[in-house]
Amino acid sequence: MKSMYTTGATARGGRNGHVKSENGILDVEVRMPKALGGTNDEYANPEMLFAAGYAACFDSALNRIIKLSKVATGETAVTASVSLGQLENGGFGLAVELHANIPQVSLEEARALVEKAHQICPYSNATRGNIEVALTVSNNEIVMPA
Repeated sequence: MKSMYTTGATARGGRNGHVKSENGILDVEVRMPKALGGTNDEYANPEMLFAAGYAACFDSALNRIIKLSKVATGETAVTASVSLGQLENGGFGLAVELHANIPQVSLEEARALVEKAHQICPYSNATRGNIEVALTVSNNEIVMPA
């Protein structure tokens, strides 16, 4: 692979610590979520950060595919849901559900666009064969709160 961009982040304290990117833009306290024994859900956690990165990356890949396909759509939105679970060998693993909303196209066209995006997204390529990634689509207009 020919590198186009590299960045880094440092974590201290693991799941009950602090994460900071090398440029300081990301600078957050992380804590165990309540479901994993934490006291509350008021902090970021590694799965949340992974979900945010995957959703943003996949939406960019989707919009690249839309542009290359010369398809007219409304504004897309991708939601990533990341699950942490225990594997049969006693270790831990992740599973992801990606939901893409692509207004102004048929559901069949939305599915085709999402499948193509899944082939070029760096997160999808990194996770392929390693974790379950389920893809779903909708074609509803998104109404953002004012």
